[in-house]
Amino acid sequence: MTLYYRDDAVQVTSESIRAGGHVIALSDVTFVWHARGQKTLAVRGRVLGRGVLVLLLSLPPLVAVVCVLSLAWSAQDRGNWQLALIILAACAVGALALAPFLEIPLGWLDRSYERGSHVHELWVQHHGREDLLVRTPDALRFGQIYRAVQRAVEQQGDHR
Repeated sequence: MTLYYRDDAVQVTSESIRAGGHVIALSDVTFVWHARGQKTLAVRGRVLGRGVLVLLLSLPPLVAVVCVLSLAWSAQDRGNWQLALIILAACAVGALALAPFLEIPLGWLDRSYERGSHVHELWVQHHGREDLLVRTPDALRFGQIYRAVQRAVEQQGDHR
């Protein structure tokens, strides 16, 4: 017996698929497909959080551009370029010093994209019935499960 995937709720082997209280023998599976389900509150919250995070990461550079332009405009009017250059240099050094801390929110953003923006469903047809095996908003986990089921069914077809 070959184990293709296993977590707390799903197990895919060369003999069967166990998920959601169902145990389905691979020899009984006639068709496997996936579909998008209704979005849950958690998925909508993740998409909203992603938008807020993108906005928060975009605002400081936009504010900095406005400040630099206004500083250059006022320095031109007064002819005091030395003070403007000192302020710009201090801001540039501060931005470079804070740049490594961008890793944290960018990591959050990256993980939110890994999790996906939809609810994914894995369906199988066996004994003339269609059963929903897995429904999850986690795109990475769903992809792993779906690929494991595909491999298991392909291997089952090779042995027939």
